[in-house]
Amino acid sequence: MVYQPGGTNVFGLGVNKKGEVPTFTLRASKPTVPPVDEILATAEVVALPMRTRFRGITVRETMIFRGPKGWGEFGPFTEYDDAESAPWLAAGIEAAWQGPLPAVREQIPVNATVPAVPADQVAAVLARYPGATTAKVKVAEPGQSLDDDVQRVAAARELVPTVRIDANGAWDVPTAIDAIEAIGEVEYVEQPCASVKELAVVRKSVSVPIAADESIRRSDDPLKVARAEAADIAVLKVAPLGGIRATLAMRARLNLDVVISSALDSAIGISAGLAAAAALPTLNHACGLGTGALFEQDVAPSFEMRDGVLVPRRVEPDDDLPLASPERKQWWEDRLRRCHALLSAA
Repeated sequence: MVYQPGGTNVFGLGVNKKGEVPTFTLRASKPTVPPVDEILATAEVVALPMRTRFRGITVRETMIFRGPKGWGEFGPFTEYDDAESAPWLAAGIEAAWQGPLPAVREQIPVNATVPAVPADQVAAVLARYPGATTAKVKVAEPGQSLDDDVQRVAAARELVPTVRIDANGAWDVPTAIDAIEAIGEVEYVEQPCASVKELAVVRKSVSVPIAADESIRRSDDPLKVARAEAADIAVLKVAPLGGIRATLAMRARLNLDVVISSALDSAIGISAGLAAAAALPTLNHACGLGTGALFEQDVAPSFEMRDGVLVPRRVEPDDDLPLASPERKQWWEDRLRRCHALLSAA
């Protein structure tokens, strides 16, 4: 990789004259951050009701705002501190002030997402993903048993040919090894344990590929996963990594197979995720960008899956948004100001 001065993001990505993404050329640079009042002038905070509990919540709050290139989203989960939340603001600013990179594909294969529902509800969940041939099944839900996981995965396996599972780092090493053996063959296991050291041990102990998510996006040393040979696949999420350009730069540095996934984004954030997937030089796995099906109401018409794929497009919000309360809007505005100050001082 070659570093060059210039650009308008923490990492810029070279694009050739044909609009194709070549061998990656990264440019270290200082981000461009618009004035905070300019961002807040168009900002709205929405509370998106969900069809079922996912990641411990039933309502997804997020902030959206408009810039010269379209709409951006700022939606770090409420428990994240300002330092972890600031890249999410950088991603929203990039979308609204810079826009996407040139695409090298017109459609993105996407997996269905199955929350930790009882096995007899799996078919109803999968019905929301027409033509999906891959399902990501949540496992290791607090309060549930390994038998619940085995039954849920088995129910998904009866309906789609490819199943992957996601433990969100909930297992220790012995539990992970036992659970993976009990669940059986899957495409890969996403984040079975919390630490990179544990991932490396599990990877050497099981016969299925291991994917890293939190060990990349929530780490102050994302490349440690690759150095430790702790994963076969990197699950990359645009918002936590700071934008499309930073996500593609991270892919180049990790040198692993990549799955672009959602951070429970609204349709605006999904648009950025699809743009990142469309710009990848290679894409060997279905992406986790179908989470719009988890919402009862989104900020705009959700991306509709047909034959297991989504087509990237720019998104304009609806007029009748499910707005959060004035108190919650103020909370998000205060949070944005703090994160903006961190970005401006970067």
